[in-house]
Amino acid sequence: MSTSEYKPKSFWQRPEGITGIIFLAILGIGGGILLANALPALIALAQNTVYLTLMLIALAAIVYVIVDPKMRALIGYGYKSLMRWITGLFVKLDPIAILKAYVADLQDNLRNMNKQMNKLRGQMHILKEMMYKNEKQIKENLELASQAKSMDKQAAMVIKTRRAGRLKESNMRLDELYKKMEVLYRVLKRMYENSEVLMEDIKDQVMIKEQERKAIHASTSAMRSAMNVLSGNKDKRAMFDEALEAVADDVSKKVGEMERFMEVTSNFMDSIDLQKGVFEEEGLDMLEKWEKETFSSLLGEEKKTLLDKAKDDNEVLDLNEPIKVPERQSNQYDSFFE
Repeated sequence: MSTSEYKPKSFWQRPEGITGIIFLAILGIGGGILLANALPALIALAQNTVYLTLMLIALAAIVYVIVDPKMRALIGYGYKSLMRWITGLFVKLDPIAILKAYVADLQDNLRNMNKQMNKLRGQMHILKEMMYKNEKQIKENLELASQAKSMDKQAAMVIKTRRAGRLKESNMRLDELYKKMEVLYRVLKRMYENSEVLMEDIKDQVMIKEQERKAIHASTSAMRSAMNVLSGNKDKRAMFDEALEAVADDVSKKVGEMERFMEVTSNFMDSIDLQKGVFEEEGLDMLEKWEKETFSSLLGEEKKTLLDKAKDDNEVLDLNEPIKVPERQSNQYDSFFE
């Protein structure tokens, strides 16, 4: 996604916009109360020609500010800058600092995801072993049932046949559980691989863009930015920060999806009873809900491929295959600054 495809947030959608709305509300309420209290005095002053003239001049100035696009732009720029400064006292607005925080989050998530994969892989191995033992016992019980039949031992034949049937039903449940776990493992593995690339891309962008941002901010003063606004030119500093915010928003979505799927995995794993080969509906519902969601910011089109592979019996999952980090052809966020 390039900046041309990215729809930037309006001022009112940003944290400083919320501050601006609150400030305007307070200003409006306060101004209304003040005007109501001052109205009798204003009416009295209006009876004096000199004061009336001054009030009309003040009103004309206000109308001019409202009507003139350049003055509106200048006041708007000043107001936005003030709200951003006030908001920055309480909320982290620096996109570079936000991206650095996401790098730390990704590092923690990757560690936790690796633990989840190891735990999941271990349980899948146990499940495979259980199904293998069941298959072995099914075969043995069917052979014993066949022998009992040939020896006309009806009761023994029924017992062995029923035992084989129960084991077969158990294996069907275990196989269903294994397929769900396979979905989790395939997705976790791919998310882990993609997240490692994502983290390196962010690190590179932070290292490069932090210096560029300092240079742009140093060369573009607030006064020059205001003059650019007045002349209708694009503010280079604002455009650069907008691109960084686009990167931060994209990373936010991917980190959020990563953490959400880890929660889905954790809930599903906690709901499993391996001995009985059952799982609670809540864990399954969360997984199925995720599967039905069409868009994945972290996996892209790969999501459907991974789900299809997990459902295809011909696609055998190798649990011992090491994690592969995809080759980085280019930084996925370079296009944001074009």
